[in-house]
Amino acid sequence: MNLSRFSRIGRSLLLTGAAAGLLAGCSTLNYYTQAAQGQLELMSDAKPIDDWLADPGTNPKLRVRLETARQIRRFAVKELGLPDNSSYKNYAALSRPYVLWNVVATPELSLKPLQWCFPVAGCVNYRGYYNKDDAQAYARELRQGGNDVEVGGVAAYSTLGWFSDPLLSTFINYPDAELARMLFHELAHQVVYVQGDSQFNESFASAVEEEGVARWLDRFGSDATREAYERYWARKHAFHALLMKSRKELELVYKSPLPDVEKRIAKARVFTQLKDEYQVLKQSWGGYAGYDKFFAEPLSNAHLASIATYSDFVPAFKVLLERERSFPRFYAAVRRISQLGKEDRHRVLKALGAAAPDDPLVVQRTMASAR
Repeated sequence: MNLSRFSRIGRSLLLTGAAAGLLAGCSTLNYYTQAAQGQLELMSDAKPIDDWLADPGTNPKLRVRLETARQIRRFAVKELGLPDNSSYKNYAALSRPYVLWNVVATPELSLKPLQWCFPVAGCVNYRGYYNKDDAQAYARELRQGGNDVEVGGVAAYSTLGWFSDPLLSTFINYPDAELARMLFHELAHQVVYVQGDSQFNESFASAVEEEGVARWLDRFGSDATREAYERYWARKHAFHALLMKSRKELELVYKSPLPDVEKRIAKARVFTQLKDEYQVLKQSWGGYAGYDKFFAEPLSNAHLASIATYSDFVPAFKVLLERERSFPRFYAAVRRISQLGKEDRHRVLKALGAAAPDDPLVVQRTMASAR
């Protein structure tokens, strides 16, 4: 690491409290420490794309992926009006499959997730760890308290512009359109972010992502790229519908006057049915196993806790973008809405959404991208 890079990192570490909050903050010193160390290591490992491309030892496949990412990044600035800053202009090769692991928890007979609050990010429904063992240890604590818990790997996350978010080995090999989708989504979080309003934040980023990918495919997509993305989108939509079906069934169970023992029996039945129906869906995909990791741990309420939250207002934001006719005007309108109180903000978006045509929904689970 050269001195100038060390200096930048040193200045950035003055904001480690904020970084911890963005990764689902907690008041414990150990949690802050692992968050700060994880962010420092990530920044230390990252090198400019130009350095990787100039290195004759860079793998040819990686070279192509970095060139593609750089083209997508330029498109994001020029055509989508997304921030022209240092995010996603560096690359870090990690020795793990995910950049971090998120812990999500709910009560045993509820789909309402537990929350952790921090002044920068507001209240969030997950807690992030750079080490899987640390995440599993905290999950055990939560389970001992009687909660349902899921530990899910995260390929990418946004620090909302506090740090220079790098490209990572955890997602650099995604197909082109999926890579574009992820970068557009994460950069959108740097444009507008409202503390404690995941519905607003994730729906906004998803709307930018969807329109951005459509425009990127029009410009750069081959027939094969478009067909691959259509298959990806169709699977994602079908999986989302399956999860929403199970979630609605559980909501009815938990709201019912049944005694807890019967609610537990019904809960187990819903999850067994979910697994069986997923196998049927998987067969219809020709055996595609991209969502198998969702079932890596025993199913629980935590798996479904956030599934309905992050796409609720996507149609509303699409209507707003069409009305404003340009991304700069759209972002200005979104900022104005973001300054309203939460109740008024949601009322405006619901009114906009009422004018939207039916559109497939997107699964966004605590910043983790199921592919």
